[in-house]
Amino acid sequence: MQQALIGVIGGSGLYQMDALENTNEIQIETPFGKPSDVIVTGQVAGIDVAFLARHGRGHRLIPSEVPYRANIYAMKKMGIRYLISISAVGSLREEMKPLDIVLPDQFIDLTKRRDSSFFGNGAVAHVSMAHPICDRVANALLRATDKLNLSEPIQLHQGGTYVCIEGPQFSTLAESQWYRSMGASVIGMTNMPEAKLAREAEIAYATLAMVTDYDCWHPQEANVTANMAIANLMKNAHHAQEIIATAIKILGTERPLSIAHGALSDALVTRPDGMSDVTRDRLSAILEAYT
Repeated sequence: MQQALIGVIGGSGLYQMDALENTNEIQIETPFGKPSDVIVTGQVAGIDVAFLARHGRGHRLIPSEVPYRANIYAMKKMGIRYLISISAVGSLREEMKPLDIVLPDQFIDLTKRRDSSFFGNGAVAHVSMAHPICDRVANALLRATDKLNLSEPIQLHQGGTYVCIEGPQFSTLAESQWYRSMGASVIGMTNMPEAKLAREAEIAYATLAMVTDYDCWHPQEANVTANMAIANLMKNAHHAQEIIATAIKILGTERPLSIAHGALSDALVTRPDGMSDVTRDRLSAILEAYT
């Protein structure tokens, strides 16, 4: 199996990674099915990287259809230690404007139809999600943004809560106002259960959230449409590409230890030697350090 240190999952509008050199496409089968698309491997400044288009190239999968478990399991099989999620989001705060970037540090999961754990069926584990974002990966993204030499600096917001809804429909006005009353900062459809699964897989995870709209709560701004969201994301796509490439160089050089890297050490309730052979085989990539 080809190995890589850093994974990147591209969301709406980001179906490839420009900085990758010596690219190769690989197909990976997992016990949880096939990932969203082929995984494109290559190097950025000599650092091995794997890129996956979350919705598939051509954007074929609605958020509920994304095979989140297969995507994260495939990254784990490849040895990924750090995972950067690129995500289009709507803003729930006046100060977080379209074309701004947010580094959320919390999530509210309101999804309804998604398998959110690798465990079950003979294996029990309860990982901590108190701090779902790896601050080391988020810090690399922050520093990478600071390094960009732009005529008009990007407005970056550090911290905030991402509320994840099922979709694919956008919010009603009542829902959008409810999310604001929760204290949420941005709204999206894809970072859950992605972040939960990354923690179970002991992969350090952070989100680069690209603000495309104000959802539908703002009295002076147009309600979000798919065309609006994609158009604004494409305006910022080259910034996202530059930030990712620089963050990869930082992580590849420093290789920080994350709380995620030992997430299962105090989370496994069923010890591997108490699992059936079938269960251990299904979770082999996840449990490799504990068997």
